[in-house]
Amino acid sequence: MTVTKPTYTPERIDADRRVLELLSQSFPNISAASTEIINLEAILNLPKGTEHFVADIHGEHEAFRHILKNASGNIKRKVTDIFGTSLSSDDIRQLCSLIYYPEQKLEYIHAGDEENLDNFYNITLHRLVKVCQSVSSKYTRSKVRKALPPDFAYIIEELLHESPSDDNKQAYFNRIIETIISTGQADAFIVAMCNVIQRLSIDQLHILGDVYDRGPGAHLIMDTLMDYGKFDFQWGNHDALWMGAAAGSEACIANVLRISLRYCNMTTLEDGYGINLVPLATFAMETYGDDDCECFEPKVDADNPITEKSSRLIARMHKAIAVLQFKLEAALIDRYPQWNMADRKLLHLIDFERKTVNLYGTEFPMRDVNFPTIDPKDPYRLSPEEAELVAKLRHSFLVSDKLARHMKCLFRHGSMFNVCNSNLLFHASIPLNEDATLRDLVIDGTPYHGIGLMRKVEQVMRAAFNIEVPVAQRTQAADFYWYLWCGPDSPLFDKQRMTTFERYFIADKATHKEKEGFYYQLRNDPKVCDMIMDEFGVEGAYRHIINGHVPVKLGKGETPIRAEGKLMVIDGGFAKAYHKTTGMAGYTLVYHSRGFQLVKHDPFTSAEEAIRNGSDIVSTMEIVELSQYRMRVRDTDKGRELQSQIDELIELLYAFRQGIIKERAASVRRSK
Repeated sequence: MTVTKPTYTPERIDADRRVLELLSQSFPNISAASTEIINLEAILNLPKGTEHFVADIHGEHEAFRHILKNASGNIKRKVTDIFGTSLSSDDIRQLCSLIYYPEQKLEYIHAGDEENLDNFYNITLHRLVKVCQSVSSKYTRSKVRKALPPDFAYIIEELLHESPSDDNKQAYFNRIIETIISTGQADAFIVAMCNVIQRLSIDQLHILGDVYDRGPGAHLIMDTLMDYGKFDFQWGNHDALWMGAAAGSEACIANVLRISLRYCNMTTLEDGYGINLVPLATFAMETYGDDDCECFEPKVDADNPITEKSSRLIARMHKAIAVLQFKLEAALIDRYPQWNMADRKLLHLIDFERKTVNLYGTEFPMRDVNFPTIDPKDPYRLSPEEAELVAKLRHSFLVSDKLARHMKCLFRHGSMFNVCNSNLLFHASIPLNEDATLRDLVIDGTPYHGIGLMRKVEQVMRAAFNIEVPVAQRTQAADFYWYLWCGPDSPLFDKQRMTTFERYFIADKATHKEKEGFYYQLRNDPKVCDMIMDEFGVEGAYRHIINGHVPVKLGKGETPIRAEGKLMVIDGGFAKAYHKTTGMAGYTLVYHSRGFQLVKHDPFTSAEEAIRNGSDIVSTMEIVELSQYRMRVRDTDKGRELQSQIDELIELLYAFRQGIIKERAASVRRSK
């Protein structure tokens, strides 16, 4: 490839002088600038880092943590490539189990054979070094060094860059291993090596929304992410609901509580965030104590059954918060007529005598009309007891320190969309009209669509938590989270209506259907995908849209790869509630230097099973798109950024050599 050297003129140098002067503070002479150019050019020729994309984790913390630990099966493939001809399949499983759960696995090993520990340590350390050498091979020494634990950084670096097969270094290498064992540091060193392997196996993690709801461990997933660091997050509708609740939106709080009770999942609320549910339980027993609340029986995980008494209490709490939700939502609908959601006010359409409800001109029998807090003459008015309950619940959400920390994490790493390495990432939808034009949503009196809509939505979401924004504006922003959750033109929902009321109270399943927006119908057209990617400035010969939100129903013949490969839908149903729907237990999309591969996961048993028996998530890999050549860092967004730095440094060299900017004596500072 022929490289055209840039032409510099005194005028250009003068125009760029301020940038060059600032750059010269870090690279004060020709030697320093030249060294950095060499460093950056070397980085550009390394293989592209491996990106992992996951969506719709929905509180399944054990499965999520496991796919981080095993890099969606990539670590086992690496171990098999290295040791496939020298180790048995059981030895490979046990080594992988150690890499995934080093502390717990070592405890299990110590409880067994203590006599042969030194031999185990020696063999295991040599094997871990080989695995670590493999996963670190595509990174610079500097980047690997940053991933090393401080206590063992020097020793690990020495082992990674020396080979026991080199006769001149064999004794040196072996003596390091022997000394680690003899000084009693083997366990700590093994843990450190395993953690490094895990960290280096995934270069960047992309989460396409919906950490919250359904499963029991959303707070644990957030804890994991706060320690993980190398991730970005595109907010989903369930995340927005919790964000709205954390901002004090009463309608969002009611929805969060209702969904948690529906799926018998109070762990995140109570244990995770310290939300006090006693006032709700007390109110529910006082109000619905003689009601069987049949329509509100929780969906219980067969692996975690509950007592009949607990089920009755949860059902009553569930009904109490659902009725409150419908009232609180009606108040928002009245407050914001521009949302055009008047059709979601349904309580006044109930005929309590006939036990029916009139929807869109059709009368339907009601499954339940026992509503002691609803006044038929003023059905949306809160009773004094309900108003007091709402205030207590809102206070409980607002004072949760851990919830506030997790929200800050979502804002720090999150956004409505992301463009990364020719991929457009967002959770659900870009609202479209029937003719495939971008659909407007009016916010603060101004219509927005496409990229402008996504940016405006994000601006409003952030305003709800910005103390510099006036209180009235923050309140409106908090209210807007509820629209994002269920509004017809919300890019996080994009359906005609959310039929929560119908699913509880009307047996006719035809009323339960939620008609999807035109995006979901039109996104299978490659031309529509190209139009959307053009709108967001996505460039590249091979560019894609990557979504979650709508589970892929493999059993019904659906495929995650659509629009002739331009669109990938990666909601594979991590949550147990979706396993029957999707026929699997989640997807990971892996983008490495050779191209895209889609990893389909079977249900995860437990971490305990993985530790004891070396079991793993059974994953099958499908090749989505392979490149004709191995992609390098220079082919990525990071590569383009580094190339621009190189161009600036070359210009600085010219300025030094021409005497336009004076060199200074200083030590070389390596920035990468």
